[in-house]
Amino acid sequence: MTDVTLTGMEGLLAGLAVVALTLLIIFIFRLIINRRSKLNFKEKYKDNLKSFALKNRTKYPEVDGLAYTRSFFHYGLAAALALTLFAFSWTTYDTDIFIPTIDLTLDDEIEVTPPRIPPPPPTPPPPPPPVIEEVEEDEILEEDEPEFIDQDLDEETVLEESEPVEEEAVPPPSPPPPIKEEPDIDEIFMAAEQMPRFPGCENAPGDNKAKAACAEQKMLQYIYKNLKYPAIAIENSVEGMCVIQFVVAKDGSITDAKIVRNIGGGCGNAALSVVEAMNNLPQKWTPGKQRNKIVKVLYTLPVRFRLEG
Repeated sequence: MTDVTLTGMEGLLAGLAVVALTLLIIFIFRLIINRRSKLNFKEKYKDNLKSFALKNRTKYPEVDGLAYTRSFFHYGLAAALALTLFAFSWTTYDTDIFIPTIDLTLDDEIEVTPPRIPPPPPTPPPPPPPVIEEVEEDEILEEDEPEFIDQDLDEETVLEESEPVEEEAVPPPSPPPPIKEEPDIDEIFMAAEQMPRFPGCENAPGDNKAKAACAEQKMLQYIYKNLKYPAIAIENSVEGMCVIQFVVAKDGSITDAKIVRNIGGGCGNAALSVVEAMNNLPQKWTPGKQRNKIVKVLYTLPVRFRLEG
């Protein structure tokens, strides 16, 4: 037995067919009962009227609605099984997304303009040199000469006890000056030890290399699923590669997106709009890291436009 597969439209049509058939049967049954109720059964069963009233739920068996209970039960069971079969056979298919095999490779080197980094604050000017003042030497007067006292000791010299000298309290050592933290330089890296990754692969098995390959594939699927080939480019058979550069911020958002290479026909703007729409995704990019610190990274993304046929 082959498996039954139904697309969304086929399953919807099958369900509507079952509902329509059920309504049609109800309408026909009611029409038959209404027509039978207009017949003159009183003349037909005038001799056995009392026996019919005792044996049957209604006076006349022709208008007994409960006589078809078994048939309606079997039909309802068949309709329920059919709807269940249609529900389990409802199959959804993923749309095939055409991704060029060499999409993320650049044909030639692209002159990458480094992002603007705010200039460092100007260095303060050096302090002015100290002013040296010439001081006149004071003349030493004879009366200012120091008086020398003989301090030689002999056996007859009596020493007077001197008062104990109080030791000056040594103040506690002052705490070391606080270490000045280096200012966080908001630098944009051209390449980092761990490059930013498109969301959706952080829980994937494997190391960072495997996660980067998974993120690259998901990013290509997102781009070529949402990329719209401009009509003017199709009419003029414009093909080629556009290059978009953007900065993945520390919080994973996309900033400073711009067109580096444009083939015309509105292709550059189409690729740029897809990149800017990444900020509307449920999850943001995984930011890049340099020496285990989250940093801003400049990302270069080539997008190819190619006509089929």
